Amino acid sequence: MGAKGGAAMNIQARKQALRQSIIAAREKLAVPENLRLSRAVIGAVCDLPGYKQAQTVLGYLNFGAELTAELWVVQALADGKRVLLPRVNRASKHLDLYKVQDLRHDVAPGSWGIREPVAERCVKEEALGTVDLILLPGVAFTREGGRLGYGGGFYDKLLARMPHRPMLVAGAFALQVVQEIPLESTDHKVEWLVTENETIHCN
Repeated sequence: MGAKGGAAMNIQARKQALRQSIIAAREKLAVPENLRLSRAVIGAVCDLPGYKQAQTVLGYLNFGAELTAELWVVQALADGKRVLLPRVNRASKHLDLYKVQDLRHDVAPGSWGIREPVAERCVKEEALGTVDLILLPGVAFTREGGRLGYGGGFYDKLLARMPHRPMLVAGAFALQVVQEIPLESTDHKVEWLVTENETIHCN
């Protein structure tokens, strides 16, 4: 293995160690505390001018001890937004986007037990250029907009397919904000980082 291959392996090892550390810290939050902090984060995300102006938004449904992003999806629907959710396409290893209108009817547990749109009940969004704002999931973030995902690269591949750059927002608990994340050339940075304590316009 050359120096370049060794450096890439080193980045992956550092990313994995950071993932495990932050996920463990996040899982220590009691459910009521997670909900309290999530409500504060979601409220601040909905206060962003870019959210108020957005017509089509892409969110996600939380899994495990993640930020309760479902609250944001419910709010976006209540606000009259056109709401898209991702579904893992196992064949292409990409995310397909579907318009949802009713979480009770339109979603079901899919890949890895994560709730995702039921293809037969939702309309697939073919025009990726319609997305105005994305609420991105992630494990850790930096104040400069660095994002550490779960390792699948799904969102980085999705963003690479988009003909434009939508507003990228990360909602996270303050414990997920770190000094540094080892980044690769394919990693996309977020524009806004919103925690229960502050709203950061990233550099």
